[in-house]
Amino acid sequence: MALRWLSQEYHDLNGSQFDVLEKFPTPLEFSRLVHIGRPVLIRDSAISNSTEDTHIWSSSWIIDKMGHRKISVAITPNGRADAVTSGPDGKLYFVEPHTEQMDVASFLETLSSAATDDSAHTDGEVHYLQSQNGNLFKSRYFDLTDGEDPSEFEPLREFIPSEVPWCSDALDRSPDAVNLWIGDHKSVTSVHSDPYENIYTVIRGSKQFTLLPPTEGWCLKERRYPHAEYVRAPATGQLELVPSPPETPLVRWSSVTDLCVPGALPPEAHPVHITVNAGETLYLPAGWWHYVRQEGYTVAVNYWYDMEGRGMSWVWLNFLRGAGNPPLGNEEDGGSVKCAGK
Repeated sequence: MALRWLSQEYHDLNGSQFDVLEKFPTPLEFSRLVHIGRPVLIRDSAISNSTEDTHIWSSSWIIDKMGHRKISVAITPNGRADAVTSGPDGKLYFVEPHTEQMDVASFLETLSSAATDDSAHTDGEVHYLQSQNGNLFKSRYFDLTDGEDPSEFEPLREFIPSEVPWCSDALDRSPDAVNLWIGDHKSVTSVHSDPYENIYTVIRGSKQFTLLPPTEGWCLKERRYPHAEYVRAPATGQLELVPSPPETPLVRWSSVTDLCVPGALPPEAHPVHITVNAGETLYLPAGWWHYVRQEGYTVAVNYWYDMEGRGMSWVWLNFLRGAGNPPLGNEEDGGSVKCAGK
């Protein structure tokens, strides 16, 4: 198999190590890192003063700054938003979270590590701020002369730079989206890849990234799944998995739901494990597969920069995912695939 040979050749040349920088690179240095296309841990924060004052970015500090403003919060019964999950009919679905508007204080009270103990999760639901839509800054922010780019987190903007200067200079562009993430250990990001150069800074807590290079995407056994979302039932108020209409396009997603389970990946896979602590930044190259867990009350900000679409980069990433459509997820092994989170 050509992809197996290619992934082994890549690993033989690059190994599973990653670079660690003690300070941010210059634009020229970063452009070289983008050309190499391997993750880099930087022991510095893109958010100034994020670690110097222990009160800044605490739950009480965020509540004080945000007041009673409403924010969009993702809610699931198992902490796995945008993930493959078994439905009540026994089929596997790609399920999006239920989203509710909450004030910041109510949201932070649901986080076990922001509250006094784990009893905050008495209803079994898991809350996570993971909008992924430029909830701090969208690309239009840089195109508008009057600065009209409303954000749910307007009061926090003065504490978060709208871009990373050395990255913007190296790529000759502004971010496509800047996102704020707040959650605890019960939220897990299922493995996926993005077409962005990702600058990910942790402000509070820590994030554990399990990474695979684009050459090992075949190890994740992508399949196509029907779409569904969690909806709050009017009669009970409980979250229910509701399949989308049949005409909704199928979603291509990894059938490997937990990269940390022994045997989840084939022996040919070479995962890279990186822990990003508060005050540190991860450069995650476009196309790299990532599975993310977190420890404790965690606050992070990431900057998505569009990858370069010219040349061969985009073509290579699509080639490495495999030509044509992958099999249907519910037709393999009689439709029974072990799915974490069920």
